Amino acid sequence: MERKPYPTDLTDAQWEILAPLLPEAKPGGRPRSVELREVVNAILYVLRSGCPWRMLPHDLPPWQTSYKYFRNWIRDGTWERLHESLRPQVREAEGRNPEPSAAIIDSQSVKTTEKGGLGATMLARRSWEESGISS
Repeated sequence: MERKPYPTDLTDAQWEILAPLLPEAKPGGRPRSVELREVVNAILYVLRSGCPWRMLPHDLPPWQTSYKYFRNWIRDGTWERLHESLRPQVREAEGRNPEPSAAIIDSQSVKTTEKGGLGATMLARRSWEESGISS
């Protein structure tokens, strides 16, 4: 069944680049009953729209299937490999060096006292008791 494409769907050119980077079906298991392109389209739909997995449109693969692929690809490093493989291509297409030459690291420092918590509380209590005021 042919469906009307969503704005988040992969183009044919994008799929040609992405398809070889996705893992093959595991040998000896049941054959895939879902097209990987449609699974990727479902994942992109959720990521772009921000909708819950359970609210995937009915003409995309079931949410459980799409979510299973998404989680498995996170765990086995597929998403990281896709990113590492596609980043140089995107940078070259933009006329930039394929490898980044600088990185920005953002850190936030929090100033704390050298002695805190219980020690500071005990010191205040001692001062209170030494003053002759009882609690």
